[in-house]
Amino acid sequence: MFFDAQFWPFLLAITLLSMSPGVDTLLVIRNTTRGGWRDGVATSLAICCGLFVHATVSALGISLILLQSAWAFNLLKMAGAAYLVWLGVNSLRSARRGQGLPVSGVQVDRQALRLWRSVREGLLSNVLNPKTVVFYMAFLPQFIAPGDPALVKSLWLAGVHFVVANLWQVTIVVMVGSAGRWLASPAFSRWLNGLTGAVLVGFGIKLALTRQPV
Repeated sequence: MFFDAQFWPFLLAITLLSMSPGVDTLLVIRNTTRGGWRDGVATSLAICCGLFVHATVSALGISLILLQSAWAFNLLKMAGAAYLVWLGVNSLRSARRGQGLPVSGVQVDRQALRLWRSVREGLLSNVLNPKTVVFYMAFLPQFIAPGDPALVKSLWLAGVHFVVANLWQVTIVVMVGSAGRWLASPAFSRWLNGLTGAVLVGFGIKLALTRQPV
């Protein structure tokens, strides 16, 4: 059931998906430069924990309800869009203030940058993304045979996705962390904050304008 003929196509597809740049990659990079490798890893783990939420609701049919109910889908969509815009505005404000992005070895405000902040940002950015709901609802059933227990198989596939995505994102964390003090320069900090903010706001606006799939 777990390593059937459909497993390897799924593994290839999910690996390519995990490596494609998007909001997840952006958050991992930003939080790593902000608080060091611990914040980057915490963000990655939290993002990927959201996959189990989507796998569960997909297997239980809740995703189908969301897709068929315009108001429910729009409610989730607007919540996700608002959260992305909120993250983006915070980054733009940091860029305007010239606030630095501390890295490992640089003094940080431990209270402001505690791991819970990165966990919250990562988890909410994933769970509130209706595109992931749509993706799991359309994608996972292709790899679940009629005789398979839907919930167990969905969670198994989400677990594979969890491992693959974390391997890729932790690799990004290591690469960003190895850049060291260069990333902590005020000029680069303002540039990254500004770019991150603009992209996140753009993602949020695009998400808000996304039409309900039919």
